Order: sequence, then structure tokens, then C-alpha cells
Amino acid sequence: MADSSFDIVSKLDRQEVDNALRQAAKEVANRFDFRNVDAGIKWSGEVVEIQGNTEERALAVLDVFKEKLIKRGISLKAIDPGDAKASGKVYKLVVALKEGISQEDAKKIGKIIREEGPKGVKAQIQGEELRVTSKKKDDLQEIISLLKGKDLDVALQFTNYR
Repeated sequence: MADSSFDIVSKLDRQEVDNALRQAAKEVANRFDFRNVDAGIKWSGEVVEIQGNTEERALAVLDVFKEKLIKRGISLKAIDPGDAKASGKVYKLVVALKEGISQEDAKKIGKIIREEGPKGVKAQIQGEELRVTSKKKDDLQEIISLLKGKDLDVALQFTNYR
């Protein structure tokens, strides 16, 4: 009998992030407390750029963006907001999007699987994802629930379950 397997990945649905950004921009444009404060949010290449006339306004726009991401089912672990920096008359905040599992995070996840998971389960690093294999599907289910219970720095998805 062939081994069962699944992949652990960290991917972003760019369309959902774009939808969340558009909703946040619309809310910032329409909300009373953001009137006449030069606040906004937009794409700047591969990152999201937030601006406001004070640092507090820029952080308030970030909170609106986070709220929209949560409503769209995107983990906040997938974003990496920088610090607000003064740029002329406005404060700018750059939010980077994180995709893929780094080598050190992959090793950390592999160690958790080896130490706390059932015997006979193997985790193999394949670029920016992990392949987990086992003879029993129940063991794979146990690994998924184990990893969901852990507080890791990466937003994880489980794909190609077979």
C-alpha cells in the first residue's frame, strides 16, 4: 500500500489581499475620523503602502487593513508591517507580504513533527514547503491538528492531502 501524504505550505491568495486592500481604502475614504487627514492605503509594487498625517493615523489605517484581512480569511501572520517613518508632511508605513516557509521555520516544523508527532511520520523539506508522509492517514490528521495547535510565526495551509 502506498504512503499517504500532504504538503505544508504558506501561500497568500493575492486576489483576497487585493480585495481587503480595496475595502480598507474605501472605508478610509468614507470614514468621518479619516476626513482631511491625508490618510490612505495602496499597492506599491509587491508591498502595501499606508500613509497618514500622524503616526497614529497611519496605524489606524493599518488596523482597518488588518480587520479586512481577517474578514477575508487571511492570517495576520502573512503580513509584516514595518515602522511608521516621517516622509515630508506624512508618515508612511510599509507592509510586506510573507509567502513561503523559510528554511529555519521548515526545520522547526520538522523537529516538532519528529518529537511530538506519531512514530513513522516523515517530514521532508522541498524548497519553500514541507511534504509529510505516513502509512496511516490518521497519523497525518494528528500532525495537522498538532501544527494547528502550535503558535508558529508562519501562516500554514495543508494541501495535496492524499
